[in-house]
Amino acid sequence: MRLCRFACCFFCILFYAAFSVPATASEKPVDFATEVAPVLAKKCLGCHTENIAKGEIILSERDKVLDPGTELVIPGKALQSDLYLVATPEEKGEKPYMPEDGEPLTDQEAELLKRWIDEGAKWPEGLVLREASKTDTSWWAYQPLAKPERNSIDEYIDHRLQTEGLTRNPPAERRNLIRRATYDLTGLPPTPEEVDAFVKDPDPAAYEKLIDRLLASPHYGERWGRHWLDVVRFGESNGFERNFIINDLWPFRDYVIRSINEDKPFDQFIREHLAGDVFGKGNPDVAVGSAFLVAGPYDDVGNQDPVQKAQIRANTLDEIINATGEAFLGMTLGCARCHDHKFDPIKQADYYQLYATFSGVRHGSVPLATEKQTQERAAKLAPLSKKKAEIEAAQKKLRNSIIERGKSRLAEYEKNWTRPAVNRRGTEDRFDPVTAKFIRLTCDAQDSDPVAKSGFKIDEFEIWSAGESPRNVALSSNGAKASGEARKIEDFPGAYGPQHAIDGKTGERFIAAGRDLTIELAKPTAIDRVVFSSAKGEENPEHSKFGFVSEYRIEISEDGETWTEVANGRDRKPVDPANAKGRRSSGLTHLTYRLLQAEITDGEKQKQAELGKELASVNRQIAAVPALPSVWMGKRVAADAKGPFHIFVGGSPQKKGETVGPASLSTLSEVTPEYSLPVDADEAQRRLQLAEWITHPDNPLTPRVLANRLWHYHFGTGIVDTPNDFGYMGGKPTHPELLDFLAVKLRENGWRIKPLHRLIMLSETYRQSSVSRSDALKKDGASRLLWRFPPRRLSAEEIRDTVLAVSGKLDTEMGGAGFRLYRFMQDNVSTYEPLDEHGPETYRRAVYHQNARASVVDLMTDFDQPDCALSTPRRAETTTPLQALTMLNHQFTLDMATALAAKIGEGSPEEQASRIFIAAYQREPGVEERKQVASTIESHGIRAVCRAILNSSELIYLD
Repeated sequence: MRLCRFACCFFCILFYAAFSVPATASEKPVDFATEVAPVLAKKCLGCHTENIAKGEIILSERDKVLDPGTELVIPGKALQSDLYLVATPEEKGEKPYMPEDGEPLTDQEAELLKRWIDEGAKWPEGLVLREASKTDTSWWAYQPLAKPERNSIDEYIDHRLQTEGLTRNPPAERRNLIRRATYDLTGLPPTPEEVDAFVKDPDPAAYEKLIDRLLASPHYGERWGRHWLDVVRFGESNGFERNFIINDLWPFRDYVIRSINEDKPFDQFIREHLAGDVFGKGNPDVAVGSAFLVAGPYDDVGNQDPVQKAQIRANTLDEIINATGEAFLGMTLGCARCHDHKFDPIKQADYYQLYATFSGVRHGSVPLATEKQTQERAAKLAPLSKKKAEIEAAQKKLRNSIIERGKSRLAEYEKNWTRPAVNRRGTEDRFDPVTAKFIRLTCDAQDSDPVAKSGFKIDEFEIWSAGESPRNVALSSNGAKASGEARKIEDFPGAYGPQHAIDGKTGERFIAAGRDLTIELAKPTAIDRVVFSSAKGEENPEHSKFGFVSEYRIEISEDGETWTEVANGRDRKPVDPANAKGRRSSGLTHLTYRLLQAEITDGEKQKQAELGKELASVNRQIAAVPALPSVWMGKRVAADAKGPFHIFVGGSPQKKGETVGPASLSTLSEVTPEYSLPVDADEAQRRLQLAEWITHPDNPLTPRVLANRLWHYHFGTGIVDTPNDFGYMGGKPTHPELLDFLAVKLRENGWRIKPLHRLIMLSETYRQSSVSRSDALKKDGASRLLWRFPPRRLSAEEIRDTVLAVSGKLDTEMGGAGFRLYRFMQDNVSTYEPLDEHGPETYRRAVYHQNARASVVDLMTDFDQPDCALSTPRRAETTTPLQALTMLNHQFTLDMATALAAKIGEGSPEEQASRIFIAAYQREPGVEERKQVASTIESHGIRAVCRAILNSSELIYLD
């Protein structure tokens, strides 16, 4: 569609001429690159680039703008050029037609545009315009880290508070402080003994010793590992339509916990995430880090349409690119997938350079073992594999000799194959009328593999009565019943049951788990014909989901005990191999299978059986050799990484633009050394180079983002309150100098985060009370400036762990495969049904729960445990009625109330009240509290009080 041509009468020409400032001989010609191009980039390219092209108008390329077939720009004639006419008002003071949104051209910009056209519209060859982003490389986040001007966290905080007329709170009480610090570093409540000892400790260094003890606790890695798993979108199902469970990703979770407990330098930790399998080959403890790449969701539906397949692959790599940018750089790289980033200085080419970097990564499980383990297993398997190959060769030789013998008599056999091969859309067998009550179809071979006897599908099985007015007596509406062993799925019993074969409908079908389908008629009936199908009315019957019988028998019975064969498929032509869509594991076609069955002698059968027995024995020995550990850390496919790689115009793999290769982001080119690799660079080298660039000492973004995450988890909100986005659309730092101070300290400490924890938690800012003050609330209601410590509610995991801990039921076993608080059921798609009862096997810390995407887990989901489909840099904190209902009534709470009551034991109501408060809150009850609780114990019993305590706000809120 062309841009509308606006009529331009003689009066209009005179009008524009009158209000235009004519160029004088002394004026320099307009320079397009420096004067006009920035105007077009700022005010026009938001709608008119190759990626968007509203109205099919492209203003970013010379040939499109100066196309003589249009009147967009007519060199030398501005008043006849559509671009100028729509960008300037018809009447002075009116709004021009373009741009539709945003600021119109200023008088000066309009004059420049007019002069440029009138001077011949000279556009330098090869210059392509790009829409200007809201920010450029001068954005604060992309600058080198500033040299610290102050010596402590408190100095930075106090300086900002003073400018706002605020002061910090006094120190928190020791009981609140140990609870705060213990939950902060371990996610668990302190024991009553630990609280009592800390409160009474006269040592001035008592708090420092507390922090050191907590940082040395193995529970520290569990708590802060959970934070990091949120960031890297760790989930143990693949999401999307099928959402199948992943049972071998937990080693990555254990690796994260172990690395954080060891205080592994975080730059090394990041490098392992991106390329641990490269430099850690043979060392599972390092290589497993690269499971990060495939820890997110991906679509495995297996679409065979080439266009959709390419789009799904692009979406998969986009997920990896996004996860990398958000986790390590605080950058929203996905916004540059379809066009240059509209807000941040990230070019579309930057995005596709990372696309090339990750192009060889595929999701899936791979063996992960030491070289010694691999060699030992190979040595055990070598003789067995050799023996197996010898037996299989002997089997093949015997089979081929029989088949060749049969081929010599093929013409003789073909004389008996008078009927067409079975047809998935409908196969008919006629026979002499016979009275039957029961009719049975037996599968002797599937059309996808002649050796397979089960797994065939039937959408309709018709049985027609004999006589002048035949009818389908197999219909359930006519009183018939169907039986047969069917494929079962837990979440939808009967989904593939035999009833579908006689319901008179297509679409749903019986999927056999055995060999037979039996129809019982309402009464004995004379019949003479059956018709059966698996793809009745289907346009694409060859699809594998319509697998059918190829060799079969039809039998009838009057009593269901004695059977008589009335028809079979032995006189049909074999199924054409080209129509047998599916995997033939046997290696036989239907023709060779028939010849084999027809020609084999008794002696050959005996020899075949002997070889089969030997092979089964060897296979059992092979199976007895333990498999190497398998981990969901992705496969590396060299063919995918070959290239060439292109920018996808508009994000579509079908619209390939200019070529790109693996390279660093131009965004940080002014502060961090760039790299660019040839397109044929090794896949491993690409990821390793990216990892080195992200953790380069001159890269200011990575340490800033990490330091901000630590601050966020300690205070509830980061200095930048959007931890995954340090760009234009993200939050602005409340204390930018403090953020750089922390980032510098992180690097000075060799990227180890425990010293940074210590620095933060030993500050007076962290140790102050959370008491609210009305004057301060008016100025800073969210406590972003930290005039007080922000109180918080426990996370979902902390709540569950706390309930278990105070009840004396927490199992502190670390590592290994996770537990499930749902019942998992899988067919083509997966179902996750929340458990009503949580047994002792689930009493481990919540970090070890096998979190599946799109699954609901009672209590955990209610208290805002995020779905792990995306990175979660900060968690929501909602208050809903469902939280109270679940905590009060779920069987888990009732069980824990019973356990807590048993832990409290016998005694007077006053003694029991005291023990309950100490167990739950690590404090004695007040006088009134003791009296009220004792009274409730007397009237309702200890278990009811324990249930109420587990539902109290004090249990799940921290000051």
